[in-house]
Amino acid sequence: MSEIRLLLADDDALMRAGVRAILAADPHLRVVAEAADGDQAVERALHHRPDLALLDVRMPGTDGLTAARRIRSLLPATAIVVLTLFGQDENIDAALDIGVDGFVLKTGDPADLLTGLRAAAAGAAFLSPPVVRRILARHYGPRTRRRDLDRERAAALTPRERQVLALLGRGETDRDIARLLGVAPSTVKTHLDSLRTRLGVHGRVHLALLAHRAGLTDHPPAP
Repeated sequence: MSEIRLLLADDDALMRAGVRAILAADPHLRVVAEAADGDQAVERALHHRPDLALLDVRMPGTDGLTAARRIRSLLPATAIVVLTLFGQDENIDAALDIGVDGFVLKTGDPADLLTGLRAAAAGAAFLSPPVVRRILARHYGPRTRRRDLDRERAAALTPRERQVLALLGRGETDRDIARLLGVAPSTVKTHLDSLRTRLGVHGRVHLALLAHRAGLTDHPPAP
């Protein structure tokens, strides 16, 4: 794995120090810039052009969601992972609409943070397991019409599209999906672009959630 250059943005200096200590356990993750608010995050992202931005949702002044929206617009190649607290559901919903690449709970397992950052940098969609459960329980209970509609939408896809969607929902990267299906990574990207258009979603995390809601991750189609 090549080095992953990372921007860390959080208004709490102790939290930043704690995250740096966790990241030190992975020799491939290197913090190249830090920020204490959203404006600094955008400025330093433009200056350093990191591979990945790790943003706290709630910061004074310009918050992490606004910063995420600007970074996504100005630096589309930079992956974005947001740090959130359990119960900040409105922030998760807003971040989904922006099309961030991952969610990690501030109070979660440090191993989830490392896994999530590596996955997002590699092009996968990552959600801490508690975040997945929270979103699904809040919006998409087992008997909701929305879940039924998502199952119908998934059933209308081609077998290959369902395979790609299921593997994305399981947290696989483009390269891993390509290897498992025996196709080129560019073919996987084409499928994902097509899925976003056909299903009307903003990003990979939305696609991953749809895969969960449609039950594809429970019983993934065989490659």
